[in-house]
Amino acid sequence: MTKRRVAIVGGGAAGMMAAIFAAGHGDDVTVYEKNPKIGRKLYITGKGRCNLTNNCSIQTVIANTPTNGRFLYSALGRFSPADTMAFFEKHGLPLKTERGNRVFPVSDKAADVVDTLFFTAKQSGCKILHRTVEDICIENGAVRGVIVGGSIDEYDKIIIACGGRSYPLTGSTGDGYRFAQKAGHTVVPQKPSLVPLETKERIPPAAAGLLLKNIAVTLYDTRTGKKIFEDFGEVQLMSYGLAGAVILSASSHIREMEGGRYQIMMDLKPALSQEKLNARLLREIAQDKGKTYEYLLRSLLPAGMTGLFVTASGVPSNRNCSEMTKEERMAVIKTLKSLTFTIRSFRPIEEAIITSGGVSVKEINPRTMESKLVSGLYFAGEVIDVDCYTGGFNLQTAFSTGVLAGDN
Repeated sequence: MTKRRVAIVGGGAAGMMAAIFAAGHGDDVTVYEKNPKIGRKLYITGKGRCNLTNNCSIQTVIANTPTNGRFLYSALGRFSPADTMAFFEKHGLPLKTERGNRVFPVSDKAADVVDTLFFTAKQSGCKILHRTVEDICIENGAVRGVIVGGSIDEYDKIIIACGGRSYPLTGSTGDGYRFAQKAGHTVVPQKPSLVPLETKERIPPAAAGLLLKNIAVTLYDTRTGKKIFEDFGEVQLMSYGLAGAVILSASSHIREMEGGRYQIMMDLKPALSQEKLNARLLREIAQDKGKTYEYLLRSLLPAGMTGLFVTASGVPSNRNCSEMTKEERMAVIKTLKSLTFTIRSFRPIEEAIITSGGVSVKEINPRTMESKLVSGLYFAGEVIDVDCYTGGFNLQTAFSTGVLAGDN
């Protein structure tokens, strides 16, 4: 039987998994990756450790996919989180599960995840060409090939897996959207997801760059008065506003960004109740009644944060602690338990981990990942209008859709 010639555009998580599984069915597979190495975006995920999936059920993945989660049932049914873990361990990469069921390589090296995909693909017979696909060629409602260097390389099947628009330096420059639109597909407008947030409040230079650990964060929608997200973890203060893992998670819950509508409330001392904080303040004041409020804050907060906190609490920095009123002390406690920032906007999409938006799922067969409009054209990964919360769910989606596209 003549081998089918399959082109895969993009050598990231979805593309490499698609290549491995297509080659496993005996197809003649060529991956086109415009970067000098495959998986460039994988290298920077999870702070270079690569949170490659979540050790959970299929239903949990769906629940953590706010955009078109139900579209993934077939893909996850074919290749679940358990299958992802089994795949990597079968191919020599030991894994471990950490807080929140996040799965990492035991080595804590994203490079080991990339190497596993690369060597497995090569052993499966895949060709990897570091060349840029300029366009795709479609004739009579079916794919004919890809255009590289101004000429057509002919293929029977094409899988578009070249990512979204986040982190363009990794090669995700939106090419897949252009290919899809040329093929007649609807492309849902993109916006950033898992992205830092700009705030209306000014972050002073002394505080910019501070990493605050063990912070409880709550996101409120002031229009509805509802709490829409809460978590516990790291927050980084930036000159423009807020970053850090828990802020990225919060950002993915903001579906309609409107300046001033959303507020982030940070509990800087989640382990202490207001009563315990009050008792601690009274002890600190009693030990040295001559200290100023600003000096007192140094025992509670990183030094660079005192100026920001003084402004937020409204208590003068030179106030002698022994002269602080009960109302001022309560203002300090309230600020420690609910330091509030008003969100002005997302940071640019180029700084986002994930792109929300992409090729409309209404025009993709969820059982095969094949286009409903063009025969032989498939989609996998971030190029599709599906995005998840943080925790390994986005990479799981890339792997699952990649496997399903490769199978078919």
